[in-house]
Amino acid sequence: MERLPVLFLSHGAPTLAVDPVRGPRLAAWGQTLPRPRALLVISAHWNRTPARLGTLETHGLIYDFGGFDQALKVTYPAPGAPELAARVAELLPGVATDGARGWDHGVWVPLVHLFPEADVPLLQLSLPGGVSFLELVELGQALAPLRDEGVLLIGSGGAVHNLGALDWSDAAAPSPWALEFEAWLREALVARDRAALLDVERRPGFRHAHPTPEHLQPLYVALGASDPADELSFPVEGWEYGSLSHLSVQFG
Repeated sequence: MERLPVLFLSHGAPTLAVDPVRGPRLAAWGQTLPRPRALLVISAHWNRTPARLGTLETHGLIYDFGGFDQALKVTYPAPGAPELAARVAELLPGVATDGARGWDHGVWVPLVHLFPEADVPLLQLSLPGGVSFLELVELGQALAPLRDEGVLLIGSGGAVHNLGALDWSDAAAPSPWALEFEAWLREALVARDRAALLDVERRPGFRHAHPTPEHLQPLYVALGASDPADELSFPVEGWEYGSLSHLSVQFG
C-alpha cells in the first residue's frame, strides 16, 4: 500500500467553509492527494488530556464559534471510522473514546473542500493539553505507522494565530511580527531543524504569534509522523485579518 503524506492545515477563520477564494485552493490541493482509506484529524479546537477519540459514527457537527453568518452552518455527513479507532487504540494504549463528541470546525471547515463528497471515514483525536512540543512529536511518531495503512493524518491549527491582533479590514496586510514568525517557521521546517522547532517557545515573537499554543501544536504531531526523507511542500499560503496565517504543510 502506498505511504500517504501527512498534512498540517492552517484553517484560519470559520469563514473558510464558504470562502470563494481560499476554498478552491484547498479543493485543488485535495485533488492532488491519494485517496485515503480513512482520515485521522487532530484539531486545535479539542484539547483533552489524556488524548481521546471522538465519535465513531456520522455525527452532527459542532459549530464552535460565534459572530458569523448562519451560512457557515454547513453539513459534513462523513461516515465514522470504528476500525481506525481500534487501530489507534493499539498504537496509543489506554486511549478512551467520547462517542458523544462530534467534529469541531477545525475538522469540518477544511474537509468540506479537501474531501467535499464526505465519503471518507473520519475520526478525530483530541490534542493533549499541558504537554511539551516534544511529547506532541512523540505522539505523531506513535501514529506514523498509519501512513502505511491508508490513513491520512491531518493536524489542523494555524501557523500564526493571534485573535487579539485581528484587523477586520478586507485589505489587512500581515503584521511585521507575523511575517517574521511565519518566515522563521517555514525556514526551520525546510531545514528539518527539529532542535530549533522544539525550542520554539524561546523564539522571539512566539508569544505574539501564539498567545496560546494550541493552534501550533497540531503541526508538531504532523512533524512527528513525518520522515526526514519526506518531500516538503507548502500547498496553501497567504494571510487573513493581518494575524492569521494560511500556511499549510505537506510532508511526503
